[in-house]
Amino acid sequence: MTDGITVIDLFSGCGGMTQGFKGASDYKAVMAVEWNLAAAATYAANFGESHMQWGDIAKIDDARIPEADVIIGGPPCQGFSNLGSREAGDPRNKLWREYIRFVQHAKPKIFVIENVDRFLASTEFQILLKETGAGGLLAGYELTYSLLLAADYGAPQRRKRTILFGSRIGGIPMPAATHGPTELLGTNQWRTVRDAISDLPRLPGTTELPAASTQFFGVTVPGSFRSSDLHLGRTPTAMSLERYDHVPPGGGRFDLPERLLPRCWRDKKSGTTDVMGRMHWDRPSLTIRTEFFKPEKGQYLHPQWDEHDPMNRVNRPITHWEAARLQTFPDDFLWCGSKIDIAKQIGNAVPPALAAAIANHLKPYLLGSATPDLPASPGPVASSNV
Repeated sequence: MTDGITVIDLFSGCGGMTQGFKGASDYKAVMAVEWNLAAAATYAANFGESHMQWGDIAKIDDARIPEADVIIGGPPCQGFSNLGSREAGDPRNKLWREYIRFVQHAKPKIFVIENVDRFLASTEFQILLKETGAGGLLAGYELTYSLLLAADYGAPQRRKRTILFGSRIGGIPMPAATHGPTELLGTNQWRTVRDAISDLPRLPGTTELPAASTQFFGVTVPGSFRSSDLHLGRTPTAMSLERYDHVPPGGGRFDLPERLLPRCWRDKKSGTTDVMGRMHWDRPSLTIRTEFFKPEKGQYLHPQWDEHDPMNRVNRPITHWEAARLQTFPDDFLWCGSKIDIAKQIGNAVPPALAAAIANHLKPYLLGSATPDLPASPGPVASSNV
């Protein structure tokens, strides 16, 4: 990153938000914090090791926290997610307190929190709002928050996330959508799965990562791997292949004949409609999660399926490379870790396209060329199609 607006990235993962801010230019990373070794190594491979703090955020002393113009990050969200237990006492939900500690000591003009959609209904969010009041830990910051859809900002993916701005230079609105389901005045049409992956080989050449290793933080980790190294196939059973073959674009488990249904699906007559699902070529994908390589976990089958020609079908889940493309990581991004490590990094990341839209939106406020005048209030949901 070039010298300019200084940034701290907390709970950075592999660096999806940093990649987006880097793409917006004028931002300089001065610290990043990540506890997972493989993710921290991926961040270091792409953005440098010197400012990456690998380890427990709670063990970073106050004195080591630099001042910064912006803090970005998303405290772990499993306690808020529909996929988790949503236990109020989940210790992962308390890590946002560490985020606040960094805000107190770095004194950013703006901080950005990214989290799952259910964060807005959580106890932690209500406490966060109270802390901006008189005498609170975030007194002096005005909050603006909304659900944003990644597809509305250039990602070929219907990923819905909570975005929250905290500003001590005046209330800042949410960024206007740059894309929409149809091409309207001032916006482009949503990017599609076809836009993202149609140029990649239909048949992956291997099921394994290359034999490679490197050192970060004095520890040897697998990698670093190019995106083209991530075009990894699997070895499905004959029954799995037969299941895949029955699923058209937009279809799922309800398209399978009775004889191919496992008992758990046979006994469950409703819900989980996207599992064993196939993507559409000409729509954004659904949310890319950490187990996108398992069709039984979501709509992750390759979109190619010809109703009239069974030979013109691609009966496999998307590869790691395709998932990274759908998350808008560039092909020159480097990856560290095992196949499972990298899948988690891809699925947990903020799409760089969404992060870049946020970074470009905030830049004029940070540089003083735009004047914040929004009252401290929530923003609208960015898309009626969320």
